[in-house]
Amino acid sequence: MQNEFEIKKQMCEIGKRIYNRGMVAANDGNISVKISENEFLCTPTGISKGFMTPEFICKVDIDGNILFANKGFKPSSEIKMHLRVYKERPDVKSVVHAHQMYATGFAIAGSPLTQPIMPEAVIALGCVPIAKYGTPSTEEIPDAVSEYLQYFDAVLLENHGALTYSDSLEAAYMKMESLEFYANLLYISEHLGGPQELSEEQVEKLYEIRRQFGMTGKHPANLCPNTLSGKPSCHTCGGSCKSHNESDKGLVTEITKKIMDQLNLR
Repeated sequence: MQNEFEIKKQMCEIGKRIYNRGMVAANDGNISVKISENEFLCTPTGISKGFMTPEFICKVDIDGNILFANKGFKPSSEIKMHLRVYKERPDVKSVVHAHQMYATGFAIAGSPLTQPIMPEAVIALGCVPIAKYGTPSTEEIPDAVSEYLQYFDAVLLENHGALTYSDSLEAAYMKMESLEFYANLLYISEHLGGPQELSEEQVEKLYEIRRQFGMTGKHPANLCPNTLSGKPSCHTCGGSCKSHNESDKGLVTEITKKIMDQLNLR
């Protein structure tokens, strides 16, 4: 297991990658890592993520109280959003927030990333919904993001940016990289006459590959309990499938319909 100093060094390295790849400008973006049930390392507010060193990193508890911060540094103003993810997704160990050009462009345009255009994006991300706009540094963004936490590992933030989370810092960052690559390709293909989308059958085969690999996290392939028995997922059955557990039937149907309507997948 990595010690705290090594994790801080890794956070600084990821910060440099985010900055050097143009995913943030100036002091934008933030990164956090869960190191225990009540301890979280996070990047500081008002500091460029491309020029951090380990002593910049702060530590907070699950309620956002500062446990440690060197003089002159304060936790990210967006820590509420990160902590909401940890509270509602016990499997998550790291959260990354950025303002990358293409993904944020889609968030500003109000266009969720739902078009299946390449196998890697389908397997890694599936679909990427848009959480409604919230005022930064308030509970509005955590409340908006909360709607999607149980079903997706990447969310666009309306008129703001993107959020990814996973079971390690490296994995959370890679999802952010994949998200931007997906958005970039979709933008380019739309300006070359429109993308040739994968068929429902092709998408379902890719979802099955993901299930067979036992990939961690949340994904549209796992939205429907039918996938556990090898039946088509909600993305291909139009949300008409039913839970095997009678008590969950209404809940699953309601959630599936809500998400698919928001993503224009019907």
